[in-house]
Amino acid sequence: MPPTAEVSDHATRATAQARALARPPADISSQALYFPAACLWAGLVLPWSVLAILGLLPAPVRLATPTGHAHEMLLGFALAVVAGYQLPPLPRLRARTLFGLWLAARVAFLAGPVPVMLALALDAAFAAALALHVTPRLFRAAKKLRNRVLPAVLAGLCAAAVGLDGAMLGSAQAAAALAVVVVLLLAGLMTFMGGRLVAAEAAGQLYRQGEVLTPRVQPRIEAAVLVLLATALASAVHPAGDWLLRLACAGAGVLSLVRMARWRLWACRGRPDLVSLASGYLWLALGLLGMGLAAPGAARTAALHLVTVGALGSFTLNVMLNTMLLKARLPREEQRLPLAATACIALAALLRATAAFAGADAQALLLLASACWSAGFVAAFVRIVQCVRRATARARMAPGPPA
Repeated sequence: MPPTAEVSDHATRATAQARALARPPADISSQALYFPAACLWAGLVLPWSVLAILGLLPAPVRLATPTGHAHEMLLGFALAVVAGYQLPPLPRLRARTLFGLWLAARVAFLAGPVPVMLALALDAAFAAALALHVTPRLFRAAKKLRNRVLPAVLAGLCAAAVGLDGAMLGSAQAAAALAVVVVLLLAGLMTFMGGRLVAAEAAGQLYRQGEVLTPRVQPRIEAAVLVLLATALASAVHPAGDWLLRLACAGAGVLSLVRMARWRLWACRGRPDLVSLASGYLWLALGLLGMGLAAPGAARTAALHLVTVGALGSFTLNVMLNTMLLKARLPREEQRLPLAATACIALAALLRATAAFAGADAQALLLLASACWSAGFVAAFVRIVQCVRRATARARMAPGPPA
């Protein structure tokens, strides 16, 4: 090839690469559907459920019970975030059909005249469809055996969601046990995904500061935590296994704190977004440790809410915000809203855990906790919608690939 032709070829490739980098990713459809919906469901429906349980606001009968509240927290909200983050790019019709299935399940669960069997069947259908779209792809993509934990946990989560729906047709005790199973599976998911996200961000920031973070993923500690969570999971469905559940959760909480300390997050400067994301992992460790120390009752309820409100709320909120800020090409470290919204979630977790021991003052604390939770997720909804619009506008204006 003549030198001029070679130079021209390099220039063409460089131009194409620059255009590709400038063009926003096109695969935002799942995130654009599920993330705003999840934020609205968390910010409006879950506080509505709390108010209905307290007898302060009328609500559908299925939402006005602790079991119904847990159902919509875990199956309505958490599964929507998982779907938005994990679903691959899908044809528009299939993506909208799958989202419509989630939405129909939510509406059917709230609609009193609709038979509960239909509502739970729609939930089960969505969980099964989500598993079929996500787990085979992740399993094939996992080159290392330990990375196959992610599709296994996601498959287990979807199966437990179906099991929780089935348990709701039986006794309240069975439904409560299955809810703990779903929480432990979510804890495993946050251990795997959240830990890797925090480790990667911390390592990148320390590298930019001229330092090297050697203990990143820490696969041995990660594997030990996941094994302990699996042990707790196996013990959760049998009342006689509570001592083993407590022992396993306590060990998982301690190891999670050790893993987090080795990331040296205090040395990362000028990254409020990293502080917000890492707070979810701290809540997870504290919640698991609390589940290990707490006997069934008020203390166990408080510990469970450290995992669901503190860890799940912080992780999901920051993952959704960070993902959409990245799609919209907005610098995460310059955003103030994620830190403020995360502070609202942290306050909600503290108030909700304290309410378990507050006696006559519990209602006021629950109301404050619900208000803080709602404020965080409604603010996130507004920002995510802005990011979706910005990303969509950029995609329309971006030039096509060179001929």
